[in-house]
Amino acid sequence: MDLEKMMKNTLKVVLLTSMLPLAASASQELTPWYVGAGLGVNNYEHIATDNGDDNPYAWDIFAGYMFNDYFGAELGYRDLGSADWTYAGISNDADVKGATLGLVGVWPLGNRWSLSAEAGAMYYTLENSQRSGAISSSYSENDFAPYFGAGVGYNFTDNLKLQAKYRRYENLDDNAGASAIVPVNADSNYWGLELSYRFGAAAAAAPVAAAVVAATPVDSDNDGVYDDKDQCPATPETHKVDSTGCTIYENVKQQEDVGSIQFANDSAVVKKEYYKSIEKLANYLNKNPEFTVEIAGHASNVGKPEYNMVLSDKRADAVAQILVEKYGISQSRVTSNGYGVTKPIVAGDSKEAHAANRRIEAIVTTSMKQPVLK
Repeated sequence: MDLEKMMKNTLKVVLLTSMLPLAASASQELTPWYVGAGLGVNNYEHIATDNGDDNPYAWDIFAGYMFNDYFGAELGYRDLGSADWTYAGISNDADVKGATLGLVGVWPLGNRWSLSAEAGAMYYTLENSQRSGAISSSYSENDFAPYFGAGVGYNFTDNLKLQAKYRRYENLDDNAGASAIVPVNADSNYWGLELSYRFGAAAAAAPVAAAVVAATPVDSDNDGVYDDKDQCPATPETHKVDSTGCTIYENVKQQEDVGSIQFANDSAVVKKEYYKSIEKLANYLNKNPEFTVEIAGHASNVGKPEYNMVLSDKRADAVAQILVEKYGISQSRVTSNGYGVTKPIVAGDSKEAHAANRRIEAIVTTSMKQPVLK
């Protein structure tokens, strides 16, 4: 093989290698398919050992399929280069090339390194030109030759792999018969580098779901409602709360002292001297327009209870009427009720007890809210 042929073959390898990344640009997953090319040196044993010269350059292209991570098959085309030698006065110029089919085993080492072994057969074509003096002969022979090999590989990426290879080819012979002046019998040793590209992309590792840790419920203000449902997070511990953690409020009733409004026995007429006390109550209500008042009438335990109930009603109505008509308190804010003899403040049948129990009480209900305590 001359220099021009060597350059052409080298160019083929470079072009093929440069196109490898484009071949799988549309692939989304790492597939079992790969392609590649190699370049190396070859030595033919027996035919050029003592009196000849090998053209050492050899090259190959190939495609493969991995059945799993460890085992695959490979189809290729190999040119083992040429050899020139002279034997018994006969000059020879021979080269071998052909298709190969073999099995490949791969053993991963560490993260990116691997070992490989292969074995298969080459359907080769041996071409030879012989000359003996003025007699020349050219012929071409086809046959099968077994081969085996081993290699060390390194993955630059999940797709791109470089391997150092050794291969041994056996029985690269011809059976030219009358075509050959002297038959060729040879074996071959090859050393070289191969670059391969596996199509697709490695599947991304599935994200690890974060362990869900159930949070312990927290009740920061100790009101019995956990923080995730508590709409009032700073409730005092002494307050009763509703289901949302907010304080429960209530309207507070308070009794307002209107002085000693006394009535004569069996009478519901308010004496003028007691208007001062009623005016005091009216002023209080005017200052607090949101308050309401109940005028409660009471009677002494003299006579029939039924009559006293009616009498206490009249007494309450009389005071309520003065609040509304004289002092301008809205009727909607004033109620009156009689309780007869059911709520005495002084027990007994004495004159003093009867006088004390003939009375009026004003019970003022405020609109102010007060928290309900636990």
